[in-house]
Amino acid sequence: MLHARRVPVRWDVEARAVFPDGARGRLAAQVRQDMWRALRRLRGFAPAVEVVRRDGALHLRAGGQVAGSVPPGTVERIADLLTSRAHRARWVRGAR
Repeated sequence: MLHARRVPVRWDVEARAVFPDGARGRLAAQVRQDMWRALRRLRGFAPAVEVVRRDGALHLRAGGQVAGSVPPGTVERIADLLTSRAHRARWVRGAR
C-alpha cells in the first residue's frame, strides 16, 4: 500500500519502522500527514509512505522526494517521528 501524491515515488529520503498489524491505509495516511506537518518548511518535499504486511506486522517506509539538496538531519527528523511514543500510540490506535 502506497500513500503519495506523486507516482512513481522517488525516495530521496527515507526511514523505516515496524508496527503491529492493522489497517495499512489508515496508518499510511496518518504517518504521511504528521510527516508533512513536521517537514512542511522543507522546500519541494513530496511525502510518501509505503506499508507492507509481512510476518504478522506492518513494515513502513516513510520519506519521499525533495526538490534540490536534502538538508542535513532530514532523515533523522523522519526517524525521530517514527519512533515518537506519542505518535506511534495514536497511529496504532487509529489503525485498529
